[in-house]
Amino acid sequence: MDLGSWKPIVSALILPPVPGLVLILLGARLILPRRGWGYLTLLLGVLVIWLSSCNVTARWLLNGVLKPPVALDGAEMLRLKQSTRGDLAAGKRAARAPAPTKAIVVLGGGREPLAREYGVSDLSPHSAERLRYGIWLSRQTGMPLAFSGGVGWAQQRDGGAISEAEVASRVAQQHYGWSIRWTETQSADTRQNAQYTVNQLAAEGVTELVVVTEAYHMPRALRAFQRSAQHWAAQQPNGPAIKITPAPMAFWSAGDRSGLDWLPSTEGMANVRQALHEVLGLAAGL
Repeated sequence: MDLGSWKPIVSALILPPVPGLVLILLGARLILPRRGWGYLTLLLGVLVIWLSSCNVTARWLLNGVLKPPVALDGAEMLRLKQSTRGDLAAGKRAARAPAPTKAIVVLGGGREPLAREYGVSDLSPHSAERLRYGIWLSRQTGMPLAFSGGVGWAQQRDGGAISEAEVASRVAQQHYGWSIRWTETQSADTRQNAQYTVNQLAAEGVTELVVVTEAYHMPRALRAFQRSAQHWAAQQPNGPAIKITPAPMAFWSAGDRSGLDWLPSTEGMANVRQALHEVLGLAAGL
């Protein structure tokens, strides 16, 4: 069995609320023989669950631990637009369709095997938001679009399972009237996203990849793509270097009533779990 298939199970056991629940159970067991330690452990378990369900904790993990790069600013957008115009001009002078040297790469974030309301597979909310921003960037800059996503470890099925990239290609065309030029359909995680996408696009002459994913996921994704770009360069010593440009989105910010961010919420727990998942992934070198 591939060890990667255990990643979803291990993550579920390590991430909140499991650690807090374990502490509560341990504290309850300790109350009879050691009352002081038992109540202290119970209190610690409750505190862990409380803080792991607050948006303020999620923002601290994002801004203080993960520290993602900033969103694309006006100057960077202008550079991308101008470079795309340069590619088009070079193609016209050569009297042929220009081969793109830059591409926007949207990383998959999950899919629904069957969305009952549509009767077909659909993108998860994370993937749908990433795709929407990627299409917006493609329209703004004129750069072609790629989508990287196979079938995740948690959804591994038989060989006939439709990949996330194929679902994204259909959604982009049907809902946005936009075409995805490249689809990477074999990856099961972020490391494979980077490896397969860099190999595929670099082989076609693309020398800059603008990577789109959420801010909390960007540090790990950026590291994976930079490593893959370096590996490609080592294998192609006479070829051009591959530039990786981060395009993070969906930054977490304080709400209008920031005091509520200290109270547990389903959104807070989801954000904390996502941030901790990335922290663990970075620490493990994944």
